[in-house]
Amino acid sequence: MGIERTVEAGAPERLDRWLADNVEAFSRNRVQQLIEQGAVSVNGEVCDRKKELVTAGDYIILSVPEAQPYELTPEDIPLDILYEDDQLLIVNKPAGMVVHPAPGHATGTLVHALLFYCGEQLTGVGGVQRPGIVHRLDKNTTGAMVVAKTETALCNLQQQIQAKTAKREYLGIVNGAPKAEQGTIDQPIGRHPKHRKKMSILPVESGGRTAITHWKTVERLGNYTLIHFQLETGRTHQIRVHSAYLGLPIIGDPDYGSTRFPGVKLPGQALHAFRLTLSHPITQAVVSAEAPLPDQWKILLGQLRSRLR
Repeated sequence: MGIERTVEAGAPERLDRWLADNVEAFSRNRVQQLIEQGAVSVNGEVCDRKKELVTAGDYIILSVPEAQPYELTPEDIPLDILYEDDQLLIVNKPAGMVVHPAPGHATGTLVHALLFYCGEQLTGVGGVQRPGIVHRLDKNTTGAMVVAKTETALCNLQQQIQAKTAKREYLGIVNGAPKAEQGTIDQPIGRHPKHRKKMSILPVESGGRTAITHWKTVERLGNYTLIHFQLETGRTHQIRVHSAYLGLPIIGDPDYGSTRFPGVKLPGQALHAFRLTLSHPITQAVVSAEAPLPDQWKILLGQLRSRLR
């Protein structure tokens, strides 16, 4: 499929931004993928530079490649479906499940499960390795996560995430007791300069990206606290890094806190995406899904509450 456009009058603009603004069917992330794949030509010449400036009169062709067969083998892994229709589904991701294939996780991912559950419906939606994936959760973070079934839904949902109109709410159990009842953490996050698998608070001039997390106390449990987090941005490990920055690390977090926690063996950090609210990509109706607390959380909260009696 080829999409042809001519740049109208206006100031020079980056190629990826111009395409994302002028081709409604594709998000900026998807446009960038296509540019890198050599699927875009400007004035008859292939351009694989997303930062290339286009100006009035430039003739652009976006050649969308035909859907390729999956390189991944679908796996019959049970899914906990919170919501589903012909455009999207919201799953309750368990701890221990990686969202998409990566080094060291070639099988058993959410993508493998989705390929089995959705079959050919996901063909070509967002690429071969991450079909339908709108956003991700860390391996040991549990809870609600939306998956797109169509390219239109993928583009729309990604735009909602980028525009901050999709509401992502989390619950976390932290080690410590905040002095305030609520607050906002506005600290840029980037790749840790020494530990490349970790993130850290990093100035923008050193490569950090804007990261904003809103939080409020839900329940005080002695030296532990149940906190409600709401993301305004979605950086890798954002809540975990910001919580540690406050001196309130998520319990069970092996990277930014302490793996020590009372009583119950959690599979990872005590962070749960409990509610996801968005606009339906076709009808614009509000879609809201809540993921119940994992059983280990219920046991842990019960034990912490019993200590206060």
